[in-house]
Amino acid sequence: MACQTMVIIRMHHSDGIEGLGEGTTIGGLAYGPESPESIKRNIDTYLAPLLIGQPSQNIHHARALLNRHARGNMIAKSALEMALLDAQGKRLGLSVAELLGGVRQDHIPVLWTLASGDTAKDIDEAMLRLEQRRHCDFKLKIGANPVGQDVRHVAAIKEALGDRASVRVDVNQAWDESTAVRGIQALQEAGIELIEQPIGAREHAGLVRLANRFNVPMLADEAVQDARDGLDLVCSGFSGAFALKLAKSGGIYGALELAHVAQAAGIGLYGGTLLEGTIGTAASLHAWATLPTMTWGTEMFGPLLLQDDIVVSPLDYTEFGVSLPPGPGLGITLDEDKLAHYAR
Repeated sequence: MACQTMVIIRMHHSDGIEGLGEGTTIGGLAYGPESPESIKRNIDTYLAPLLIGQPSQNIHHARALLNRHARGNMIAKSALEMALLDAQGKRLGLSVAELLGGVRQDHIPVLWTLASGDTAKDIDEAMLRLEQRRHCDFKLKIGANPVGQDVRHVAAIKEALGDRASVRVDVNQAWDESTAVRGIQALQEAGIELIEQPIGAREHAGLVRLANRFNVPMLADEAVQDARDGLDLVCSGFSGAFALKLAKSGGIYGALELAHVAQAAGIGLYGGTLLEGTIGTAASLHAWATLPTMTWGTEMFGPLLLQDDIVVSPLDYTEFGVSLPPGPGLGITLDEDKLAHYAR
């Protein structure tokens, strides 16, 4: 990816308040069935008309209305819920996290993805991020290369970083189960701390077998969209961690429902991203701030990948994490000139 397209929601309420939301996905249709273009078109054509004239304070009613009349479209629904919560927070003078029950942590750990594919460059970049005190946990995307090549690359990085940093991998469903057994065994021996989605999203039984076979935890991402998926995995005997994403769960409430299932079952939590910009990232931070702990931290680094921003005040990334933005609602204000400049 060389650029990112974000669908920005500006929801106007009859009391003069505007709520902001964001719907973002990875690489057009590379991640899932929603694209930026379909998100906008489906909101304009189907979803927005359902909300017009409804009581904006009753967010649960609005969610139920959208879910009753529209299948799927989880990113679009997430963006609309985001705007409803932002407006309600502004209306009451409360942050979204306060609307959700209160802040339990206002500085959220954030890892960094090492993505050059060059072992030496990735090591140098990791060392720089450590020196800057910006990131101390690192993730590598693997699975496109032969298993042995990927393992050597990851193991060399972990050996260079030692105990200074945690190293994890995301296989992005690239392996079958037998390949995963070989790869995970080698990664476990190399000291890798977490294996994300090594096999296909629908292969729940295989994911459970892998989780029970190895000491290194498995992180379910595409395999666990919502609370029902989480319950199915837990009942199947899965132990490990769940990746939370607002976009795949239809918004903050859906993601927190999944988090609560995980907490009840002793499953660790990880805050995932679809490379959202500042608005979507801020919404995730407000959700994660209400949870007692994120065992595996978060990857809320989307805004750091962008060369420019469309907000007045960027998020504050310091001390290996990011601070919850202050102020009512999401705590985000649009830069109108930048928004107009980048709009298409």
